[in-house]
Amino acid sequence: MKTVLVTGAAGLVGQNLIPRLKARGFQVVGIDKHPTNTRRLAELHPDIRVVEADLSRPGDWQDAFAGADAVVLNQAQIGGLERAEFVANNVTATEHILAAMQRHATPYFVHISSSVVNSKAQDLYVETKTAQETLVDACAIPHVVLRPTLMFGWFDRKHLGWLRRFMDRAPVFPIPGNGRYRRQPLYAGDFSAVIAASIDQRKTGTFDISGRREIDYVDLIRMIKKIAGGRAAIVHIPFRMFWLLLWLYARFDRNPPFTTNQLEALVIPEVFPIIDWPQMFGVRETPLEEALTETFRDPRYSQIVLDF
Repeated sequence: MKTVLVTGAAGLVGQNLIPRLKARGFQVVGIDKHPTNTRRLAELHPDIRVVEADLSRPGDWQDAFAGADAVVLNQAQIGGLERAEFVANNVTATEHILAAMQRHATPYFVHISSSVVNSKAQDLYVETKTAQETLVDACAIPHVVLRPTLMFGWFDRKHLGWLRRFMDRAPVFPIPGNGRYRRQPLYAGDFSAVIAASIDQRKTGTFDISGRREIDYVDLIRMIKKIAGGRAAIVHIPFRMFWLLLWLYARFDRNPPFTTNQLEALVIPEVFPIIDWPQMFGVRETPLEEALTETFRDPRYSQIVLDF
């Protein structure tokens, strides 16, 4: 059995990927620094090795790379307000991982980049994910770079998962402006299949893995409400008011689920490249309605929420 090491294993992509890697016969080693989510990963998968470690700091975790047939370089700082956190998790940790792979002669890796490297947005996530991809491009180890768009799936603590839970907690669901902001949501299950296919095929190059169905944000929210049975009434509010509410929320929560920077990125009128990744990687694309149903109504995982 081949061994795949996954960094950021207890986050959205890792938690969706690991059961699918196991189903394909891989042995898995997972590394993550979040104590609660790492314990949850170990509870869900007692048959894999789970390492709790901060990859931005050198340590014994580097020995876990010995014998790995492939690595999924997946850890990332997505939200937050502090520059130091983005640099540590997206840049410094990547430098240490690349060094560990070189030390242990890892033959292949998959880098989980982001569509934001092609975005017009300017924030700490875009800046550090772009720097991360530059580090990866300079690495001589054979690898593939995958750039996913906004993802959703099991264990989603932010993004669509948080929005869906908000529908149950609040009487109204606010939509900024008219809500006609084009989105290309990508199902984490499909993206996991692309990662696994990359490992099987030893793909190289850079691929934009975008959701292939474009949908306006407000229509996506309505679809989630219909499928998940959310109770909140959908209400449009002026963009500036929405921005101020997020700004005020961030004064009391240092790790808010949605920030003003993310709101500003939401309304940028841009569509990311669409390629025929189902054919290129030999995987099935799950229709959006089916993917949302699996995400929010799956009897095994839909009720599990990761910590922030």
